Amino acid sequence: MNLNHKLQQRAASGKPIRVGLIGAGKFGSMYLAQVPRTPGVHLVGIADLSPEAACRNLERVGWEPQRVQAASLDAALRDGNTHVGDDWQALVRHPAIDVIVECTGSPVAAVDHCLEAFAQRKHVVNVTVEADAFCGPLLAKKAAQAGVLYSLAFGDQPALICDLVDWARACGFPVVAAGRGHKWMPHFAESTPETVWGYYGLTPEQAARGGLNPKMFNSFLDGSKPSIESTAVANATGLAVPSNGLLYPPASVEDIPYVTRPISEGGVLEKKGMVEVISSLEKDGRKIPYDIRMGVWVTVEGETEYIRNCFEEYNAHTDPSGRYFTLYKRWHLIGLEVGYSVASVMLRGEPTGVAQGWHADVVATAKRDLQPGDMLDGEGGYTVWGKLLPAATSMKMGGLPLGLAHHIKVLRPVKKGQSLSWSDVAMDTTTRAYAVRREMESGFAAA
Repeated sequence: MNLNHKLQQRAASGKPIRVGLIGAGKFGSMYLAQVPRTPGVHLVGIADLSPEAACRNLERVGWEPQRVQAASLDAALRDGNTHVGDDWQALVRHPAIDVIVECTGSPVAAVDHCLEAFAQRKHVVNVTVEADAFCGPLLAKKAAQAGVLYSLAFGDQPALICDLVDWARACGFPVVAAGRGHKWMPHFAESTPETVWGYYGLTPEQAARGGLNPKMFNSFLDGSKPSIESTAVANATGLAVPSNGLLYPPASVEDIPYVTRPISEGGVLEKKGMVEVISSLEKDGRKIPYDIRMGVWVTVEGETEYIRNCFEEYNAHTDPSGRYFTLYKRWHLIGLEVGYSVASVMLRGEPTGVAQGWHADVVATAKRDLQPGDMLDGEGGYTVWGKLLPAATSMKMGGLPLGLAHHIKVLRPVKKGQSLSWSDVAMDTTTRAYAVRREMESGFAAA
C-alpha cells in the first residue's frame, strides 16, 4: 500500500505529480483510462501528431469534456485540466512537468523525446521499448548524467519480468531463467501484415471492425516484439540471451520449470541465467492448455536441501528434481498499469526496469530475399523481422538494429533468413537515434 499511500498524500497536499504524455494511441489511451482514477496525479498535457484523434480517444475512454478545455499548458496547470496539442517540445520544456510518458511507438522519435526530456531535467517512463532495445543502455547513462530517472513502463512485459527478477534476487534466489509467453510457430517469422489475421484467428473484416493495426500486431506475431522485449530485460537484469536467437520452447505453466533448466539437466538453456520466451503452441500447432501466452515468469533455483524441502512442504510446483521453481503472472494489463511506473519513479525514486549494461541486441533479419533498391519497413512489416542476439555477436557482424530498419534502402542482395549489417543499407545518418546508437557501439568497443 506504500505507493497508494504516497499518492494519497500528494493529493491531500495539493501537490500532484505533473505528467506529460507523448502519444495517445492504443497504449496511451489505456493509461488515460486510469488517470482520472489515480489520486495525486495531474496529466497536464498530451502531445500527439493528431490532437483531434487524441481527443476522440479521450472521449472513448470516458473522459469528461470539461477535463480537456485548457487553451494552453499554463491554463491546464491553473485549472487542473489537460491541454491537448501537437507540440511535444513545448510539453517537454514546460518547467512544471515532472515526468514524461513516451508512448509513440516510434523508436527514432522516442529517442528525440527522451534526450530532450533529459536535457530539461525531466524523468522519463519509456513505453516505446523498441527504442530501448537498440540504445537503452546509453539512454539510461544519459539520464543518470542529467540527474533524472529513465524507466521501462509497467504493464508492458519487460518491466513486469524485471520486477519478478528483482523479487527473486532480493529474496536470495539465483535466477535460472526469466521471460514471457508468446504464440509461436517457426513460420510466423515470415508473416506479413497480409497474413497476420489468419494466424491470429481473425478475419480481415473482424480486424477492420476493431480498428486493429496489422503491422503492429504482426510485430508481435513474427517474433520481433518478443526479441525486442527480451533484449530490454537482458540489458536491465544482466541475464544472458541465446547465442542464435530465441528457442520458444512449448510449455504449459506447469511445465515451465521443466524446460527452463540447463540442457545438461533436461531443459533447453545453454546455461543458467538466461532470458527465453515460452510458446503457447506445441510444435505441431496444438494449443497448450493453461498457457503463459499473455504472461511473464521467472525460474529460480533452490540451492540447498533445506530450501528444496521448503518448496515441497509448501506445495510449490517444481521440476522433478525439486530444485527449480517458477513464479509467474499469467496476464499483463498493458497501458492500464503504466501509472505504477509513474508513481515508482516520482515517489520512490526507482525505475521499474532500466538498462544496466549492453548484453543483447535485436538485429534486422530478412523475411524474404531482398534485392538492391528494396525499402525496409521495420518491425511487423514485409521485409524484416527482429532476431535476438548477444550484443557482442551483433557488434562483430555489424548488425543493423531493427529499431533503425525503417524507410531505408537495401544496397546489396540479402538472402532470406540472413541478418542485415550496416553495409547492406543506405543508412540515414542524420538522426539523433543513429548518433546515439553509434555512440553506444563505440563505448562498447572501447570497453
